[in-house]
Amino acid sequence: MNALNLSLKVLLACTLSSASPIASAISFLLPNNPQDSLIREFEESINKQTIAAKDEDLLDIARRFDLGQNEIIRLNPKVDRWLPTDGEQIQLQSERLLPDAPRTGLVLNLPEFRLYYFPKTQANKPASVITHPISIGRQDWDTPLGQTKIIAKKENPTWTPPESIKKEHAAKGDPLPDVVPAGPDNPLGLYAIRLEVPGYLIHSTNKPFGVGMRVSHGCIRMYPEDIARLFPLIKVNTTVTIVNQAIKVGWFRNNLYIEVHPALEGHEPDNLLDQALDLIEQANNGVLPVISGAALRNALTKKQGLPIKIFEKLEF
Repeated sequence: MNALNLSLKVLLACTLSSASPIASAISFLLPNNPQDSLIREFEESINKQTIAAKDEDLLDIARRFDLGQNEIIRLNPKVDRWLPTDGEQIQLQSERLLPDAPRTGLVLNLPEFRLYYFPKTQANKPASVITHPISIGRQDWDTPLGQTKIIAKKENPTWTPPESIKKEHAAKGDPLPDVVPAGPDNPLGLYAIRLEVPGYLIHSTNKPFGVGMRVSHGCIRMYPEDIARLFPLIKVNTTVTIVNQAIKVGWFRNNLYIEVHPALEGHEPDNLLDQALDLIEQANNGVLPVISGAALRNALTKKQGLPIKIFEKLEF
């Protein structure tokens, strides 16, 4: 694709996305090589951007492009969260590295505040992955790690608050009823997916501005429009893998990439550089390649969650 066509493609994509109050969910094609990990919205690596509209804050833009609050802020550290300048350019994201986990069912990467769903591949159709931002448990209410599965789904759920949460609310002068009826004031929203781990759900929310943050009592929250799309696709007994991968390393077409997110509070590594080098070595069959030190330093310093190329394998 020549430079003109590429520029037109980027302009058209951003224009169409800006036309809708809430952008459609992005379904990425999985790489043809199962050893590759980079997924892209476009064929080429693109610095995807949009323009801040009048009376629109960063959280509005994040929701419009299916990003979490943390993502949009890290991508735009110099932009005022609440009062971006009308017409200001806003950095978005159009490519990611997949977590190091089985590419089946649901995969949740907590430091990334993101869910990946790998639908079963249909005949004569390429394999794909759907991804959405999520909220996770606060530091004192950690979302559990490991593998579980979905055991039930419920539309218009009621909520029976556990005693621990009732006590917390009562202490703040905000007592909860024994049962919160279904409806717009229900914290579970209109959809709830129950995990096999007792007491944990993937659900909608009546506070969408918190998506992309550590705000829950351990459950996974999603934008209402995201879970509305995902709910009919997910089946009971679908596997759910929950991981803690602040650093992801993966290949794409002989290029090695690293993607770094801030570690969850309470889970910071003793040495970030050593952890990154270990993952790079593992990705390269136990051999540490001659990587770009500047690129690695940039990724580890900024922690923007963008894939950064650190090594190219030359073919002779």
